[in-house]
Amino acid sequence: MSFANKGSLSENVSSWKHKLRVKRRYDATACIYDERYTDEQERKYRAALADVFTTGLVLDVGCGTGLFFGHISPKAGEVVGVDLSLKLLCRARERAKAFTNVSLVQADADHLPFVDSKFNAVFAFTVLQNLPKPSKTLREIHRAAQKGSTVVVTGLKKSFSITLLEQLLKEAGLRVGFVKDDEGLACYVLQALKEG
Repeated sequence: MSFANKGSLSENVSSWKHKLRVKRRYDATACIYDERYTDEQERKYRAALADVFTTGLVLDVGCGTGLFFGHISPKAGEVVGVDLSLKLLCRARERAKAFTNVSLVQADADHLPFVDSKFNAVFAFTVLQNLPKPSKTLREIHRAAQKGSTVVVTGLKKSFSITLLEQLLKEAGLRVGFVKDDEGLACYVLQALKEG
């Protein structure tokens, strides 16, 4: 496939500039990330995992400082955390030392460095609102997930409607299983299944 088929140069440059701004913001705030986001993230994890059972190889897209590791590592065979921010990953590496089954990779969520259909479950907390094309991110998540895999994503309420999130998941080839819209959450939590 030629580069021209992957979008215009100006679209690609604009997308990358957007991602660099987000990366720089998270790099700059990595030292206060846990203090700022732990309570909200913990509420999302509890909401997401209440109805999800998963084992095997798990992908945590946008893993940040690795707050999710304590929730998923005991249930998974192996956990792979991915983030674009190197400073967040450095903090995640410290947290990952408590687990024998956690690996970390610095990567772009729109270009995951994994073969197709690799993961038994994929989680993407607080990711979609930070990326320029959430539909592209969801297609990449779909690509990385095995058939029958559980995919859990969140979407910031001020950035997405439930209807839009459900539509984006459907367009990515994911069937929505449940939506959690708890008052205490700033995000919607959606669980989906990769059917094909």
